[in-house]
Amino acid sequence: MPPFCKIAVIQLYVKPLKPADNFARAVKFIREAAAQACHLAVLPEFHLTNWIPTDPRFASLCDDWETYLHRYQALAKECNICIVPGSIVRPVSASPPAAAGTPVSDKAEPSLENVTFFISNSGEILGSYVKKNLWGPTERAYLRSSGDSPHQVISTPLGPVGLLVCWDLAFPEAWRELVSQGAKIIIVPTLWTRSGASEAGHRQNPSAPSLFLDSILTARTFENTCAVVFANAGGPPGRNYCGLSQINIPYAGPLVRLGTSAEGMGVATVDMAVLEDAEENYAIRSDLTDPSWHYSHTRRVPVELAKGRL
Repeated sequence: MPPFCKIAVIQLYVKPLKPADNFARAVKFIREAAAQACHLAVLPEFHLTNWIPTDPRFASLCDDWETYLHRYQALAKECNICIVPGSIVRPVSASPPAAAGTPVSDKAEPSLENVTFFISNSGEILGSYVKKNLWGPTERAYLRSSGDSPHQVISTPLGPVGLLVCWDLAFPEAWRELVSQGAKIIIVPTLWTRSGASEAGHRQNPSAPSLFLDSILTARTFENTCAVVFANAGGPPGRNYCGLSQINIPYAGPLVRLGTSAEGMGVATVDMAVLEDAEENYAIRSDLTDPSWHYSHTRRVPVELAKGRL
């Protein structure tokens, strides 16, 4: 694990159903990040197409998912930079078959899944993750969740990394499962809008979605002694985008934090020693792997395995 990781969060204006346009602007930002000697660039969720599954053009645009993934692999190798290309929607048929013994439902299953990848600076796909916690009926009717499959930590040039997507960030269990396996950086591509709060929520606080994000992201970095890389979509003022892409570490909170709307890129250097200092201070990971931990019934990772990775 390198002592310092220079990371770029790219707050893209995700134009609906415009994958070629969105990809071209993403490439421009990634090249800029590489020119600044960044080790990693992260894009938002649904960054190629936006999320409009009811449009008849949407599914056919998702069929090109692998073409864009290969282009990102080539770009990572060319620019010598790791890339998390936000999330990419792909047909369920593109994923590995279900494990033997998986229950079969009589109901029609969703035909798409929302996937994020970690691409190394050599262009190799080191790992992927299918979004588990789906946002209400607007996603659950169209996307297949990764369900009860365990969260997996990915070995990367930056050290052990965990991947989550958008609404996953609301579930502490997901973070703890990754941290108990040794994740030091958790990356969260997101397409979070102001619609995330109901009318009642907006009446209480017009900035409720922003408060949610800022509070959760800061809390997660402290309570897991990990770095948090959060890349959200942004856009022209007056649109529904929430922005606030940021990189957080314990003690300091956000090292960089973008605004609520504009497209742009934020760069921060993460001192990985801070994570070790925070763990020595708070002993979160130590408690997680202690056989007498009060909440050991919630832990899916064997204690012996977790201790070997921390």
